[in-house]
Amino acid sequence: MGFFKVSIPSLSVIQKHLQEICLCESITPVKTIKTLKLRIKDKHASALAAMAREVNQVWNYLNELSHRSIRERQKWLSAYDLQKYTAGFSKCEGVKVGSATVQLVCEEYATRRRQFKKVRLNWRVSNPKSPKRSLGWIPFKKGGAAYRNGQVKFCGLRLGLWDSYGLSQYELRAGSISQDARGRWYLNVCVEVEARKSAGTASVGIDLGLKTSAVCSNGDALASRIYRQYEPALAMAQRAGKKDRTRAIHAKIANVRKDAMHKFSTRLVKENAAIFVGNVSSQALIKTKMAKSVLDAGWSTLKTILQYKSHQAGIVFEEVSESYTTQTCSCCGVIPASSPKGRAGLGIREWACSDCGSVHHRDTNAAKNILARGHSRLAVGIPSL
Repeated sequence: MGFFKVSIPSLSVIQKHLQEICLCESITPVKTIKTLKLRIKDKHASALAAMAREVNQVWNYLNELSHRSIRERQKWLSAYDLQKYTAGFSKCEGVKVGSATVQLVCEEYATRRRQFKKVRLNWRVSNPKSPKRSLGWIPFKKGGAAYRNGQVKFCGLRLGLWDSYGLSQYELRAGSISQDARGRWYLNVCVEVEARKSAGTASVGIDLGLKTSAVCSNGDALASRIYRQYEPALAMAQRAGKKDRTRAIHAKIANVRKDAMHKFSTRLVKENAAIFVGNVSSQALIKTKMAKSVLDAGWSTLKTILQYKSHQAGIVFEEVSESYTTQTCSCCGVIPASSPKGRAGLGIREWACSDCGSVHHRDTNAAKNILARGHSRLAVGIPSL
């Protein structure tokens, strides 16, 4: 096997590019779109559930209509065609959802059918006692929801909610009303906010793993195995048949994981002007015995959070190849015989380079190599987006 060299540009070149990135090109505040999620009070659950049933009715009608068109006429109906067949549904007696919501359901159905390449998608089940029930979902366009005196007016309803963001200072755009597994309803709405530029001037590389979700080149780490901490309590609730308690524990796990990721990502964005992450993918690993640990690590969620926060802060976020980053010595740039290799080397957490004698922590060394590859890309220039 040949040696793998990591080309690291001079510090002056790196600082020059980072200063160019951080330089504000205009004094005009930069606007960006952000999605806010607010919980709706439980007293509106029955009315929202009725509207969600109407959305499911439209979806199932489109599902059957599209399947018959493909089977009998070999014609794939577009979103525009589907909207013609559903015109007038919102004017039927007792229907609460508006025509804009019906149109969005048609667009979403056509998009998902094209994405999954199926002639018929899964049915949306409205029965709350069914094990295959679909969680409530009601989309709306810009202007479909309006904030008035502490409430959100939507389809004739005045929805009370816990306003932790101060919606009165935003102009509500498109969004949706969704339900979680515990039956709680949430308002998800897009708003335009002023992007806050990051004051950080450093750069960091991130290595994604299983024992630790993420390790940075500066030594910071994001803990993993959150699911394993609550697994005994979850197993006890499942054996006792307590479904509500089981859903609550699952929600607790998801909330703890997201809270840790948001705090970790916010700190990185504030302190750095460039963030580089290894391009590891979970699609292949979730088919192995490591599936539970891979899903618990939440790589995709973390990369998504870092990406949109970096975009809002005006800093660089890039995914770089992580090939041989664990085996390569970050000091001398070679792959020594003493470096961990293959599955047999997964248990090796620290190792010493047989060429230069440097002692490395496995994940920190990989993060430093990822950072070096990101710097190499900065040195040759990044095309304008």
